[in-house]
Amino acid sequence: MRVVPTLTLAVTEEGFRKRKRMLMLWPGFVAFALYRGLKAMSWHDDIVSLLLAGGAFSALVALVAYVCGRERRLVELLREGDAWNLAWIGSRIGFLYGVQLSLMVLALLKAAGYGYFEHPDGPAMMALIIAATSVARDAFEIGHLRLLRQQGRPVVTVPDGNALWTLVTGRGDRWIGRTAAATVAVGLVYGGLAAVAPFVATDMGQLAVIGVLAGTACTLAFVRGLQPAMTRWEGLMQYSRWELLKFFMWPGMAFGWTYYLIALGAISFLLAVPHPPVWTRVLMTAAIGGLMSLYGSYLGRSRWQEERLHATIPPSVLRCPFIAGILTSKKA
Repeated sequence: MRVVPTLTLAVTEEGFRKRKRMLMLWPGFVAFALYRGLKAMSWHDDIVSLLLAGGAFSALVALVAYVCGRERRLVELLREGDAWNLAWIGSRIGFLYGVQLSLMVLALLKAAGYGYFEHPDGPAMMALIIAATSVARDAFEIGHLRLLRQQGRPVVTVPDGNALWTLVTGRGDRWIGRTAAATVAVGLVYGGLAAVAPFVATDMGQLAVIGVLAGTACTLAFVRGLQPAMTRWEGLMQYSRWELLKFFMWPGMAFGWTYYLIALGAISFLLAVPHPPVWTRVLMTAAIGGLMSLYGSYLGRSRWQEERLHATIPPSVLRCPFIAGILTSKKA
C-alpha cells in the first residue's frame, strides 16, 4: 500500500489518518488486559498459549477494524456476500499476521538481549500489544480501500492476496527464473560472508546482512517489474539514487528484516532452537532473498499496471511511507 500511489494517498488522507489513530488505541488497551489475564493464569510464559491467545484476539480485532473501515454493519456485509473477505481478513490479516508479528517482536527482543524465556513479562506484553495495534491498522486500511472502490473511486490493486496468487500460479515466466537466481545469489553471498566473518552467523549479524541482501534483491526485481521492456541496467538508470535508496529501505530492507525476525522467532520459540546452525541461517537468508525478489516483482508489476491505467500519476514512485504524510499534506 505504500508503493502504489493511489493506495498510499487513500490511506494517508488527513481525516482517515485521524480515525485510524483513534481506532488503534483500543486494541492496545485490550491487549494489555489480555496480557494481565494470561499472567494471572500463568499462561503468559507458555509460548503456544501466548501465540494462540494473541492470534485469536488479533482475528477479532481485524474483523472489527475491517467492518469500521467499510463503514457498514457486519450483518450487512454478510448479506452482501462478503463472507469470504471477512474470513480472509480474520484468518490471514488477523490470526496469522498477529502470530507472525508476535514472533517478530519476540525475536527482535531476543536478538537485542531481552529474551522471552529469561524475562517473559515484558516481551509477552509487547508482543500482544504491537501485534493487535498493527493488525487493527492494516485491516482498517483494507476495509477503507474496499469502501472507496465500492463508491467508484479507481483502486487498481486492493491488497487481498488475489493478485499475488494470480502472478504466482499463472505467470511463472515473470518470476520463477528471477526468484531462483536471487535465492541462489543471496544464499551464496551470505554463506561466503559467514565463512569469513563469524559475526555474520549471529542473530544481530544476520539481521544486518539480510537487510542489505533482501533490499537489493527486492529493488532489482521491482525495477524490472516496473520497466519490463528495458534491461535491468536501463531500468535502474530511469531513477535517481535517492529514489532507489528509498525503495531499497522500504519495503526492501524493512520487509527483509521483518521476514527474518518472523523466521528466527519460529525457529527459536516454536522449534526450540535458540542458536540456529550456519546451514540453517544460509537457507533462511536464501529463502528470504527469493521471497523479496518475488515480492518486488509483484510490486513493480502492480505499479506498472497503475501507471498504464492512470497516466496522471506523478513519477515520484519510490516513496518512503515515513514522509508520505508530508508529501501529501495540504500544508506542504
